[in-house]
Amino acid sequence: MAKLKEIRSRIASIKNTRQVTSAMKMVSAAKLKKAQDMILRIAPFDKKLFEIIVKLSAADVDHDSPFLKQPELKKVLIVVVGANRGLCGSFNSNVVKHSLSHIFAKYNELARSSNVGFLSIGKQVEKSLMSKGAKIDLEENQLLVNLKYEEISEAAIKLMELFTSGKYQRIDIVYNKFKNAAVQELTTEQYLPLQKMVVPVKTILSSTADYIFEPSKADIYNSLIPQRLVMQLYRILLDSNAAEQGARMTAMHQATDNATEMIKDLQITYNNARQAAITNEIVEITAGAEALKG
Repeated sequence: MAKLKEIRSRIASIKNTRQVTSAMKMVSAAKLKKAQDMILRIAPFDKKLFEIIVKLSAADVDHDSPFLKQPELKKVLIVVVGANRGLCGSFNSNVVKHSLSHIFAKYNELARSSNVGFLSIGKQVEKSLMSKGAKIDLEENQLLVNLKYEEISEAAIKLMELFTSGKYQRIDIVYNKFKNAAVQELTTEQYLPLQKMVVPVKTILSSTADYIFEPSKADIYNSLIPQRLVMQLYRILLDSNAAEQGARMTAMHQATDNATEMIKDLQITYNNARQAAITNEIVEITAGAEALKG
């Protein structure tokens, strides 16, 4: 009977767990829809801003922006974007592994001389990096709480200042890019310095129209570059947020299915144990009756 009671307790416990995972799955699905809507809302502005910058790049503009300079590499900052919460499968561990492999593949010599620092965006990422002995120079974990454009803009300005001041000569961002609810693509983007844009021939031809620029082309170009950098960081965080919700929804879906399978197995075990207990009781009663007859 003690064994039957233990199995009943396990079944009840797993049912409670299944309720939690099922609820978390539904919450993540709702958050995923919201995250996708946010990405779609900024897409037109992001696309048009990029088109304007590309067209200006095709024109004869003096590129004197400090964000376009390619200084000698002495110190590198890796921005790792993850999540503040767990229960999303290998979402956080994968991005940490990818950032470390990116360092060893591209900045191995700088890493040996401790000239590679990390900026963590996500508490789980920060913990994972620290457990692996990585040097955390900065953290911006609060950005993931509400994903407000104003706060992300301030963080982007800080990154620009770190680059223009010469503290870091290269800033890369590693994150999970959203593909669909079940697939996240590990991505590394060079944030600063800006890479030279390859302008298509069609764009060059379309940009030869006689526009009047006020102020000058160079002034417009240089003022749009910081806006582009802010938008790039905002897009990355929205992308990572959507990927996080998709990963958590998938993980909770699998957990719910696993709990259902465990309950089925335990029900079978419980029924078998109960039948065995009943059989033993019948055998004991029969044996007692036979003993009384004798």
